[in-house]
Amino acid sequence: MLSIQVLTFKDLKLMLGLGLGLVQTILLGLLIIFVFSLSLPIGETMTGQSAAALFWLASAFGLVLLFNALYHFEEPNNVRLGLLMAPISPVAVFASKALAGAILLFLAQVVFVLGLIVFLGQSLHGQWLCGLGLVLAVDIGLVVMGSLLGALSQGQAARESLLSVILFPLLVPLLLGGVKLCGALFSGEGLAEQHQWLTLVLAFDALFSAVALILFPLVFREG
Repeated sequence: MLSIQVLTFKDLKLMLGLGLGLVQTILLGLLIIFVFSLSLPIGETMTGQSAAALFWLASAFGLVLLFNALYHFEEPNNVRLGLLMAPISPVAVFASKALAGAILLFLAQVVFVLGLIVFLGQSLHGQWLCGLGLVLAVDIGLVVMGSLLGALSQGQAARESLLSVILFPLLVPLLLGGVKLCGALFSGEGLAEQHQWLTLVLAFDALFSAVALILFPLVFREG
């Protein structure tokens, strides 16, 4: 547990100190939201489903930027080799990357929500706790896949392009569930009739978390 905390703190210190990943993620997300806001006629607001789709689109693109940056730290001076030789479980490396990515992604998403409110006139209609729980549930699946595939694509630039190619198709069920659930909140409908989408999100989290824990040690050693 201590090794996870140390590695997570190290990654967060590097990311926040150097301004890598997070700044680009926030700027890209806000740019996506702002550009789509220009398509709206004056005085009209975007539907809740469309706003939720933009939110998760910005989050998915940001996920790629964040995990490319997180794993890029291990490339100079063979730091990854040092991690492999250290008395640290590969699972601890996986968990630390996922946790650091989750914190950074959540910080970016806070800004995205503010962008939706300012540029698209959206509101959660007082359901902030439901919205927070929903975002965290979807984020678990996002960072688990981001951490696993970030290790897979680690290294050469050509391999890093695999992250977006492989990641986005796998995330479709999770993102669809996130869009449906967040769309219901933005529309003021609540989640009473959306339980099947919540079940899909939780099942995705459980399945791919188990798969990632099994595959990550193999992927990280061979990276």
